Amino acid sequence: MLLAQVKGHVVSTAKVDNLNGRKLLLVEVVTVRPDGLHGTGRDLVCVDAVGAGTNEVVLVVMGSSARTAPELGSVPTDAAVIAILDALTSEGHRLDLNQVAEAAG
Repeated sequence: MLLAQVKGHVVSTAKVDNLNGRKLLLVEVVTVRPDGLHGTGRDLVCVDAVGAGTNEVVLVVMGSSARTAPELGSVPTDAAVIAILDALTSEGHRLDLNQVAEAAG
């Protein structure tokens, strides 16, 4: 599983039938550091299985795990958002999910 922050939505009018009615999200993989969450600059397009919104921190699964999420078995995807995080504690400190630092670049 990966931690990621939702950056936005992907809109596609031409797609395979199994993707019709599915929300696609652009997410950035984040990493946990002692001072909080940091963007990595690595973006993914994921099928949303939980109704996530922009700026939320989410869990993403990839590969065969993405296809075993409920109702996604017939959807051609390699990445799926499967959870929206409410809280994250690392090394005894609760991290602020609203403060994801930009990737250094």
